Amino acid sequence: MQQHAPTPDPAAAADTSGERARWPAIFRGWRNRCPNCGSGPLLKSYLKVNHDCAVCGQEFFHHRADDGPAYLTILIVGHLLAPMLHIVFVTWRPEPLTLFTIFAVGCVGLSLYLLPRLKGALIGFQWAKEMGGFGRAS
Repeated sequence: MQQHAPTPDPAAAADTSGERARWPAIFRGWRNRCPNCGSGPLLKSYLKVNHDCAVCGQEFFHHRADDGPAYLTILIVGHLLAPMLHIVFVTWRPEPLTLFTIFAVGCVGLSLYLLPRLKGALIGFQWAKEMGGFGRAS
């Protein structure tokens, strides 16, 4: 009689594969939380990254977000506001000063909202992919 090995649980196989969950880490970073535990703060001021997580001890000082969040912010804001500017101008033909004022405030406001969130998301992505110094200790 032949013995069959037990079928491994797919959830357990995912845990032992060594890969970190990418999307939960990105969402935790978006919410300014540690990509590892989801509890500790990631940023200590507007864009300054904490040295490490106060809850789980995950180090953040070696992240390499650099200009990535700024590029993503410009990309998103530009792709949202450029078509809106065209639609508003063609539809209502507002005065140039009014149009400029509304879209300048919208552009600055959206940029200030997105920049720290995209920085956190990028750091979460780097942590999940073990980029830079986020690799596991051997």
